[in-house]
Amino acid sequence: MKLTVVGCSGSFPSAESACSSYLVEADGFRLLLDMGNGALGELQRHCGLYDLDAIFLSHLHADHCIDMCAYFVARYYRHDGGRCDPIPVYGPEGTEHRLTTAYADTPSASSMSEVFDFHTVKPSTFDIGPFTVHTERVAHPVEAYGIRVEHGGRSLTYSGDTGVSPALEELARDSDLFLCEAAFTHGKENIPDLHLNGREAGEAASRAGARKLVLTHIPPWTDPEVNLTDARTAFAGPVELARPRVTYEI
Repeated sequence: MKLTVVGCSGSFPSAESACSSYLVEADGFRLLLDMGNGALGELQRHCGLYDLDAIFLSHLHADHCIDMCAYFVARYYRHDGGRCDPIPVYGPEGTEHRLTTAYADTPSASSMSEVFDFHTVKPSTFDIGPFTVHTERVAHPVEAYGIRVEHGGRSLTYSGDTGVSPALEELARDSDLFLCEAAFTHGKENIPDLHLNGREAGEAASRAGARKLVLTHIPPWTDPEVNLTDARTAFAGPVELARPRVTYEI
């Protein structure tokens, strides 16, 4: 598998990065995990506008899904006059309604479903193209899911947004790469069931036995180097910060 960081900023885009969006590729299939603010523009550096094969939305906060509205425009009003066939979109209950409401003036209440084939995510195991994926509900104020993507005996786990979550740690068990949010700073923010800090992300990776930890979803007002240092105190394996346009071979 190949993982490309399209965007990794938490809460709102930074001067360097769009919000959460990660491209996973194998066997010519392209799966996008989340499409937050600014992600659609950055995505076009890495693949054609119409070359995605499926999209997974971890939850329905704007910094993880709002560029789906812009992508609707690109697919519904395609420049050559031919509307795109529906692409599978996996998201929590109410994803279609959330995106339709955010767009505000779609041609009809069902227009989104003309270009997006919506599938409701629950804790389960299923296939998306060549990938076997496992999803689990994680600790966040809205319905949110972590996802494990497996292919060819290798595994990637993406936390989405979460506080401390035993379900996430089980999802990340022995993962080759654990892409984990670390939005909070240890000793500064302490809001249960919202986000992890660097130390908590490191502890989760350690308990899960992950092989590599990549910290993501760090907001522009948070010092990422502090979170990186904190994660390294709790996890003995390799740890680094997610950065836009960086790729990983898994």
